[in-house]
Amino acid sequence: MQEDFLLVDGYNIIHAWDELRELMEEVSLESARWKLMDMLSNYKGVKKTTIILVFDAYLVKGNPGSVTPYHNIYVVYTKEAETADHYIERVVTSLPKYYRVRVATTDGLEQVIISGQGAVRMSARELYHEIKQVEQELRTQYIENRPPKNNILADHLDEESLAWLEALRRQK
Repeated sequence: MQEDFLLVDGYNIIHAWDELRELMEEVSLESARWKLMDMLSNYKGVKKTTIILVFDAYLVKGNPGSVTPYHNIYVVYTKEAETADHYIERVVTSLPKYYRVRVATTDGLEQVIISGQGAVRMSARELYHEIKQVEQELRTQYIENRPPKNNILADHLDEESLAWLEALRRQK
């Protein structure tokens, strides 16, 4: 079975998606990060792919970098002097070529570099539409499969049982 990976340039996506950029500007960068993490985690719940979300932390003095599980995805903060692009390139290069690797970024140079390494480039817009499509599919499945509003016993009985209960009720 072929293993799938999706690497996401976190800050690049936050700046590319209107709803995340507005959240960053109106509330905080941290709120936008958490929202992106939640969106990718929900997406992972449907897609059979390993998701690695990468955030630049290269300007943080003495930062050793970190990889932290968040629900069902991995969140990476790069080490001091390492950009998300460099981290993504290193991971793409280190993965076996038979893995299916996609990289979501709007950085044109990064897209060219990772394509040369055998990864499939994915624009921020493509990732956004794919995530929204999955959200819509989940919403539709939920609406179609949710129990009736009142969830009463009669909603779950066959005709014969309903007739028997009605006859019992009339015997009063």
